[in-house]
Amino acid sequence: MVFAIYTRNPFSDSLWQEKIHDYQVLTITILIVRRKIMIKQRSTKRTQRFFFIAAGFGIALLAASGEISAQDVVEDQAAPVQSEKDYTFTEAVIESVTGDVYSDEAAARWQELSFGNLFSKGWDKPWSSPPTGGGGAPRHGWLNSYEGVFYRLSIATFGWKHGLNGGDGYNSNLVTFTPLNQRFEIQTDIPMVASTPGNPHSETNFGDFRITPRFLLSETRDVTQTLNVTFRTPTGDVFNGNHVASIEPQYNFWANSWKGLVVRGGFGFAIPYSGDINQAGARSTFDANLAVGYYFTPHDFAPVGDLVWFVSTNLSQPIDNRGTSSNTFVSLTPGFRTHVGQNWFLHGGVEVPVTGNPAYDYQVLGGIMKVY
Repeated sequence: MVFAIYTRNPFSDSLWQEKIHDYQVLTITILIVRRKIMIKQRSTKRTQRFFFIAAGFGIALLAASGEISAQDVVEDQAAPVQSEKDYTFTEAVIESVTGDVYSDEAAARWQELSFGNLFSKGWDKPWSSPPTGGGGAPRHGWLNSYEGVFYRLSIATFGWKHGLNGGDGYNSNLVTFTPLNQRFEIQTDIPMVASTPGNPHSETNFGDFRITPRFLLSETRDVTQTLNVTFRTPTGDVFNGNHVASIEPQYNFWANSWKGLVVRGGFGFAIPYSGDINQAGARSTFDANLAVGYYFTPHDFAPVGDLVWFVSTNLSQPIDNRGTSSNTFVSLTPGFRTHVGQNWFLHGGVEVPVTGNPAYDYQVLGGIMKVY
């Protein structure tokens, strides 16, 4: 029997191990690289997928935005334009006199007016009842006070003077305010009764009719200013101190900026130029008024709605040389006004002269008014 004996070559075994090691390193390197490639491919696909999703979302959002914008444009173009109506002078007058000047539509027509646009704004727009003042007080008139604002109403007034010529005299007037547009109004005073005591008898006659064009100089939420020019006509009797023609320019203001507090007043002149001036005792005078009042209740709180208590101060100073004396006349008139319902208002007050040698001791005033 023959036996073959194999002896390992150390050199060749070491070489073989190195080759195996190199193969393992190469294999591991290939696996690592392949894995990195796979990860990169996955990341790229994920990035691409995110990009496409984001791009799609952006395109969709842009398209939706464009659709909304286009829809808004179409809706804006299709919506009716609320433009201000143009009025002729006659139409503005008719609407001011007969229209519903207290509606929401009329309230939307109200606008602030200023001295700067006195001749260009408001003449072609119907008058509408202005809003309450900045403090919430309504624009109302008071007895024996300057107006300062526009109204559409009529008021019947009554006055009883005690101590006039040693007796009692009385008078009654119907006063109407008729706005023709936002800048212009006509006031008429019809003196239905003028009664004066005398010796040996008293006389009751019709008084001197007055008509007053009123111009609105400016109006904001807080303040209104007007210019009035009263023309007195000699329709009365000289026995009652009437039958005098005069012109009476007057500036008025009204203001409310704090709660129910209202301040109003003004100044002007009375200048007689015709009629029985001397016999009637008419004088050229500088006149002024300042009244302060406070509103306590809301309009709907009838029969004491819009309740205001006020004090009105009047001054009259002769500025001519027709009389033997030029005594200044000053009086105080505490009074009230209240809404009794259905836009009917009750007025009351007592005028008390506070200067020496007055023509009468005091005068009791009353009035019933209708706003329409």
